[in-house]
Amino acid sequence: MAIEAKTPDRRGGKSTAAAPLRADGSEGTVVAVLATISICHMLNDVIQSLIMAIYPMLKSALSLDFSQIGLITFTFQGTASLLQPVVGYYTDRYPTPYSLVLGMSSSLSGLLLMAFATNYLMVLAAAALIGMGSSVFHPESSRVARLASGGQHGLAQSVFQVGGNFGTALGPLLAAFIVLPHGQRSLAWFSVVALVAMAMLTFIGTWYGKTIKVNNGNGASVNEMLAISSLGQSKVRRSIAILLALTFSKHFYLVSITSFYIFYLIHTFNLTVQSAQVYLFIFLGAVAAGTVIGGPIGDRIGTRRVIWWSILGVLPFTMLLPYADLFWTAVLSVIIGVILASAFPAIVVYAQGLIPGRVGMVAGLFFGVAFGIAGIGAAVLGWIADQTSIVFVYHVCAFLPAIGLLAAFLPETAKAKPRRKTGDG
Repeated sequence: MAIEAKTPDRRGGKSTAAAPLRADGSEGTVVAVLATISICHMLNDVIQSLIMAIYPMLKSALSLDFSQIGLITFTFQGTASLLQPVVGYYTDRYPTPYSLVLGMSSSLSGLLLMAFATNYLMVLAAAALIGMGSSVFHPESSRVARLASGGQHGLAQSVFQVGGNFGTALGPLLAAFIVLPHGQRSLAWFSVVALVAMAMLTFIGTWYGKTIKVNNGNGASVNEMLAISSLGQSKVRRSIAILLALTFSKHFYLVSITSFYIFYLIHTFNLTVQSAQVYLFIFLGAVAAGTVIGGPIGDRIGTRRVIWWSILGVLPFTMLLPYADLFWTAVLSVIIGVILASAFPAIVVYAQGLIPGRVGMVAGLFFGVAFGIAGIGAAVLGWIADQTSIVFVYHVCAFLPAIGLLAAFLPETAKAKPRRKTGDG
C-alpha cells in the first residue's frame, strides 16, 4: 500500500504532499523520469560514439596510426575514469541537481571543438572535454535512475543504460550517412542534440532537487542494510575487487569491438567504411538488447547469477569469432553483444547493494573503471595492432571472458523475491 510522505513547508510550518512512497519507504517507480534520463543518456552517448565512429576519417585526414587512434580513446575514457568516482563521492555528500546540465555543456564544447579541429592536439582536447562531461553525467544520472526505481533497481539500471547503448549504436550510422559524406565540420550540426539534452536535464534537475528534499538523498533502504548485515568488511572488499575484475574483462573486450571492429572488418573482409559502420551498428544494437535483458532478469533471479552467466557464458563465442567468415562474424557479434552487455546493470546494482547509501560513488567507481579500462585497452590494443596485426588483437582478447570464473566467489546477498501484484502500491 502506498503512503504519502510529508515535508514541512518553510513558510508556515504546514506539511505539503510529496512523492508517493511504498510501505517500505521506497518511492514508486517514476516512469517519466526513467524514460527522460534514458533518452538523455542516449543523446549523451550519441555525442561520444560519433567521435569514435569518425576514427577512419581522422586517421586519414591527420595521418594517424593505430596508437594515436587508441590515445584519443584513452584521453576521453581516462578523463571520465578519473573524475567519475570523485564526482560520485562529492554528490553523495552534497547533492547537486543541476550538475547534469553543466556536464552536458562540457560535452557540447568538446563536440564543437572536434568539428573544427585541425590538428591532433585539438582532437585530444575535444576528447578530454567530452570525457569531463561524461564524468558528471554517469554517476549523477545513475543516482536519478535509482531514485526513480521504486525498488526495481535492476530494471531502472537497465532502462537507464539501454539509452546509452542505443545512443552508442546510433553513432556509427549517423557518422556513415551524415558525417562521412559531409565532412568533419558536420559534427557541429549535432550541437542540437546536446542542447535538447540540456533542456531535458533541466526538468530532471527540478525533480531530483524535490526528491532529495524528501529522503535527504539517502538511497539505502532497510532491505539493503539487512541484505549485507551478514557480510563482514573483508567480504565486501573482496566482492568489490571481483566485480572490478569482471568489469575489466567485459570492457577490455568491448573496446576491441568499439575502437577496432571497423578496421578488422575492412582488413579481413574488404568491406567499405560505410558497410563496416553498419556491422558495428548491428553489434551495438545487440549490446543495447543485452542491457535491457540483464537488469529485469537480475531483479527476478538475483544479480549474482546474471553476472556469472553473462561474463563466463560469452567465452565460447569470443573464441570462435576470429575464425568465422563474414556471415558468422555478424551472428557471433550479436550473440557476444547480448550476453556480455547483460552483465553491467547487474554489476552496478550488486555493488550498490554492497555499499548502501553510496549510490553516486559506486556508480562513479564502476562507470569510471569501465571508462578507464576502455581507454587503457584502446591504447594497448592499438599498440598491439601496430606491432602485429588487427586480427591478432581478436585472438588475444578472445580469452578475456575466462576471468568470469571469479564470479563463483561472489556471495549471495539476497534471494530473489516474487513480484508484488499491481495495486499493492
